[in-house]
Amino acid sequence: MHNVLIIDDSDINLTLIKALVLKLGDCNPVLFANPLAGLEWCRENEPDLVIVDYMMPDMDGLKFIGAFRALHGRNEIPILMITANDQKDIRYDALLGGANDFLTKPIDRIEFSARARNMLSLRTGQKFLADRAEHLAALVDERTAEIREREKELIFRISRAAEFRDPETGAHIQRMAHYSQVIALGLDLSPQQQKLILEAAPMHDVGKIGIPDYILLKPGKLTPEEFEVMKGHSKIGYELLKNSHSEVIRAGAEVAISHHEKFDGTGYPYGLKGQQIPLFGRIVAVADVFDALTSERPYKRAWPLEDACRFLEDGRGKHFDSLCVEAFLAGWEHVLGIRQRFRDEEVPLI
Repeated sequence: MHNVLIIDDSDINLTLIKALVLKLGDCNPVLFANPLAGLEWCRENEPDLVIVDYMMPDMDGLKFIGAFRALHGRNEIPILMITANDQKDIRYDALLGGANDFLTKPIDRIEFSARARNMLSLRTGQKFLADRAEHLAALVDERTAEIREREKELIFRISRAAEFRDPETGAHIQRMAHYSQVIALGLDLSPQQQKLILEAAPMHDVGKIGIPDYILLKPGKLTPEEFEVMKGHSKIGYELLKNSHSEVIRAGAEVAISHHEKFDGTGYPYGLKGQQIPLFGRIVAVADVFDALTSERPYKRAWPLEDACRFLEDGRGKHFDSLCVEAFLAGWEHVLGIRQRFRDEEVPLI
């Protein structure tokens, strides 16, 4: 059903045009004698065809067309303007101002039918193309979502491959990733950035794949030489992930190279300080350390939550970015929920 808006200050003309529109079939005439009222209706409703007279009080047809075209989403709706037979200049102005066609008074019924049907056919084609474009956009979004889900699973499994060579668990990478998202939320990062760090954080230690077992699995304290080798996992992870076409993997590369930097410049691999450290690295540093402290491992017992929080507080401005610590502690209820959701015994792929 087509909504046909008819605007004319003459009741006789409104009645005549309404009758002609009804004869077209599958049309719903919407009548206004006042152009301002008709324009107000258009703010909330979308006609398929506008038929407007030129000579009207308060607002003539040309001004109406200009105001109508200025409304959001109304720039392509067909407009048929009605003028007197001797108003050639007005017709030119109407066509230049946004009218698609015009009729002269007195209205010829056959001409009206032909021109109105042409306008409605144009509108039908526009709506078909719009629906088609919307359908294709939804299809692209659906396919993109499928690709992102496969990419997300692959990233998780790559991250788990590194963790399998380490006493840490798959639940660790899920917890620290979700902690990172909590911090991003507390820092008022955009939803897109929050999602990005959630998906990139699990790759923080992927470079451990390249660390020899005798160092990675050593139960005791590492020698200075061994620790130097261990620190190389940041650069290895970066080399594995850099220059990817995937935004998530590029973010993972940034996290891998920067999450062991410290705010006071005493971290590694480059000794970056303060704002020199990428934000994602500063965020993951807090999330990773907290989960490492509060998780039990074969070589250590889990710290009480209070002690781990105190460690973060004491490290503000030294090991950690103070704003990241504040954001983490401000989201404490979320942190407790994440700890409950991702236990070491069960690791969902989400």
